[in-house]
Amino acid sequence: MESTATKTIPSTTLFGHPVGLFVLFFTEMWERFSYYGMRAILLLFLLDKVGGGMGLNESEGAAIYGIYTASVYLLSLPGGWIADNLLGQQKSIWYGGIIIMLGHIILAIPGSEALFFAGLCTVAIGTGLLKPNISSIVGELYPEGGARKDSAFSIFYMGINIGSLLGISIVGYLGQKVGWHYGFGAAAVAMFLGLTTFKIFSKRYLGDHGNVLAQTPTDAAATTGGNRSMLIFLAALVLLLAGLQLTGVIDMTTAQGLAQAMGTIISLVAIGYFAYILLGGGLTTVEKKRVVVLFAFFLAAAMFWAGFEQQGSSLQLFSDRYTDLNILGWQMPSSWFQNFNPAFILIFSPVLASLWVFIDKRKLSYPAPAKLATGLLLLGSGYLFMVVASNQALAGQATGTLVSPLFLTFTYLFHTLGELFLSPVGLSAFSKLAPKRYTSQLMGIWFVGASLGNLIAGLFAGGFDEENVQQMPAMFQSVALFSLGFGLLLLLLSKPMKKWMGGIE
Repeated sequence: MESTATKTIPSTTLFGHPVGLFVLFFTEMWERFSYYGMRAILLLFLLDKVGGGMGLNESEGAAIYGIYTASVYLLSLPGGWIADNLLGQQKSIWYGGIIIMLGHIILAIPGSEALFFAGLCTVAIGTGLLKPNISSIVGELYPEGGARKDSAFSIFYMGINIGSLLGISIVGYLGQKVGWHYGFGAAAVAMFLGLTTFKIFSKRYLGDHGNVLAQTPTDAAATTGGNRSMLIFLAALVLLLAGLQLTGVIDMTTAQGLAQAMGTIISLVAIGYFAYILLGGGLTTVEKKRVVVLFAFFLAAAMFWAGFEQQGSSLQLFSDRYTDLNILGWQMPSSWFQNFNPAFILIFSPVLASLWVFIDKRKLSYPAPAKLATGLLLLGSGYLFMVVASNQALAGQATGTLVSPLFLTFTYLFHTLGELFLSPVGLSAFSKLAPKRYTSQLMGIWFVGASLGNLIAGLFAGGFDEENVQQMPAMFQSVALFSLGFGLLLLLLSKPMKKWMGGIE
């Protein structure tokens, strides 16, 4: 195991930031091309009955979609542990990228359902190994913290969304207009480009960042106690799940049942992990308070992503079935609506990055909890447009009138602004507040929040079939009310939470 020696900090800068930030920027850009591109067509492929898709019904297809997208983020937790304790972040990124590429290659091969699901599993495993660790290294490049670190995460977030924009455009077009497996193949090519970028430039511009493993406690008793606590937690989790299965509370033999069971598993893993590090992680009082704040941020993230990630599930189905896609006689691929999100992020990311610096220079108080609350409020406001749109869709069914694309456009605008307030700020907060020896693991927990949100989004879309059309307005309204309510609660608690952050903004 490597020791925690002094890190080599590359001095070369670009636009006032370490060049290593831009190495990570382009690596993540190509990885997100592969992920968001493939995700844009995944549910459509699962539901397609005439164009070479799998021909599943809405409940099955949406459940599988939710299981996959949830697994991608859930696996960030063991991916963070592997980086902290076995490989280091740089090696985890490299091997994770290779696994992702292999998974997309499998998906690009037409074959049996078993082969397709094997490809999905491979992509999920690789993403879980890569995703939390590339964000952790971004945080390591800015040991001083502050607004400059928030600005760096906003720049990094632009890379994510350039990749998303390119991926949805290219993979979405190839998948819907040429052939599903051509789209999956394009995702494999993108991951190869990301691996090439990282291999060529990481050693020169990242130095030792991401090569140092977590320091092992020297106190043997503390180590034994920590291991015992982890084993007890895992045993209790297995026994609880077995009991729920045997009593019929959950059913892991169907896609929908497995998705519901995964929701239980994810919730228990997150709550259990926070309880474990608070009670058996050897934290100081200050660290414990910060971890409690991170738990509140985790809940906010799960709520946000449950609404936001409808863009690949229920909003995707709404665009495909009820929205006017005609542009001067040409039918736009419905998956392209998902491009509004990355496009708006590229427009507004520099604005938000500058806003954080402006607020910091003028010593204005806008702490991280208030920023996350603002994100939830914007998300809920965006769904108010969908309540109106779904009512219009119902009214137009008798005449075959489709809904104006402006409704989805404004929904994505509000959701994107909400994302910019919540996601880069949340990433930065987790990298700042997490105890050093749990940095990658807690970064993984941040993505577990996204995992739970993605799963809820998939299950929500399962009720979006033709027999439940009358329920659309109420479904969208429920998301709006939950988001607005939780956002207001978090806003009210932002001041005491700021105190528990112990001076870290």
